Amino acid sequence: MSKINKNVILALLTLTSSVFLLFQLYYYKHYLSPKNGAVLSGAKGSKVGHNNAQWRAVKKFLKLVSSQDMPVFLIDPLVLEVINKDFEQVKNSSYGSVSECKYLCVKRDFTTFALLDHLLKNEENWFQIAERMGFQCLKIQSKDPRLDGIDYLSGTDIPVHYILKLATHAIHLVIFYERSGHYLWHGQLRLKGHSDRKFVPFRKLQYGRYPGAFDWPELLQVSVDGLEVQIPKDLNSFLQEVSHSRFIECRFKEARAFFQKYHDDISVEAVLFQKSAKMLLHLAAAVLKDLGVQFWLSSGTCLGWYRQCNIIPYSKDVDLGIFIQDYTSDIITAFQSVGFSLKHKFGKVEDSLELSFLGKDDVKLDIFFFYEETDHMWNGGTQAKSGKKFKYLFPKFTLCWAEFVEIKVRVPCETINYIEANYGKTWMIPVKTWDWKSSPPNVQPNGVWPVAEWDDVIQLY
Repeated sequence: MSKINKNVILALLTLTSSVFLLFQLYYYKHYLSPKNGAVLSGAKGSKVGHNNAQWRAVKKFLKLVSSQDMPVFLIDPLVLEVINKDFEQVKNSSYGSVSECKYLCVKRDFTTFALLDHLLKNEENWFQIAERMGFQCLKIQSKDPRLDGIDYLSGTDIPVHYILKLATHAIHLVIFYERSGHYLWHGQLRLKGHSDRKFVPFRKLQYGRYPGAFDWPELLQVSVDGLEVQIPKDLNSFLQEVSHSRFIECRFKEARAFFQKYHDDISVEAVLFQKSAKMLLHLAAAVLKDLGVQFWLSSGTCLGWYRQCNIIPYSKDVDLGIFIQDYTSDIITAFQSVGFSLKHKFGKVEDSLELSFLGKDDVKLDIFFFYEETDHMWNGGTQAKSGKKFKYLFPKFTLCWAEFVEIKVRVPCETINYIEANYGKTWMIPVKTWDWKSSPPNVQPNGVWPVAEWDDVIQLY
């Protein structure tokens, strides 16, 4: 009897254990399985998000670049936007202190990092290591634009993008190069004819559709989902830059052809003017940057950049454009504080405002304020002696970055439309005799200022 009881008890215990085991398996499958959104504990040493493809790819990539002493920083706008919402929390979190994968585990096809070109080391070595770690690697090169102005050096290839794919996720590494205007530039991602266009969904990349330009970001090391990464310290500014970073290169090849046909003016007077105009532009850019006022190259200065990659020596001034909504009365005092004298102020904020300053060596700076209508933009002009008003019409345009006389400046993205509006189809031919009231094809009469307003709208100094 005792023996039978022991067998029954043993059977009952076995059955109970089996039922409990089945219950555990059921509970894990329906409540704790990674595919149902579960995340493991994030205590130090645990594997936060280890079942997430994005997190695993980022962790392996960071391990790779750390082993090669390549200090990358995170520039992925989708991830940075989420981090920015919890910036103080992320900034103050310590390594291994998180209990969930909140930022890097958001579903997406890529995670984007950047690396400065001079920190790109031992490419062949780290490529081999990456492949041993399970990555499939793709390198994209393009011509070095910094050498385009030098005939015998143009055509040199440089790496601009790397794609490292691990399973269903890819790391996009953007290489940033310092340009002569002390800013960062990255190239366009152009696939060669033989490239596998199905390697990753290239159209979803956040960087590479166009070349881009950025200010040098100050970096901050933080812990993101248990991983140590560097991010731009001023996320708001950086994210704003991302959406307005498109860069247009100066057309050196066309500029060389222009000078072969029309010859460069290398007279003492021309060289001195170009030197003074360059200094004036650098100073004006610094003043407007400090004020937070965006500007672009306009009129003859824009033509000089696009046609000959230099200041037109017979133009005798520097021309800038500013949207009227960016006008602030501080502009005048800011320019005066660095040595400019106000030459004239025409118009008013509501209509045809323009400012003219005199800089060092009597080089003139003209600032034209632009007004936006439904289907076009325009800036105004005023004839002081008669009070006549003029309007210069332009097709709508957006702004891109460019480099001009060793400074990062904005230009109209739709440059050719802008220049043709102002100078016509024959803009390639130098014209030294120019009447601002009648020569531009886009000028039209715009009435006359009432005499009672002249003291306010026609101010000469």
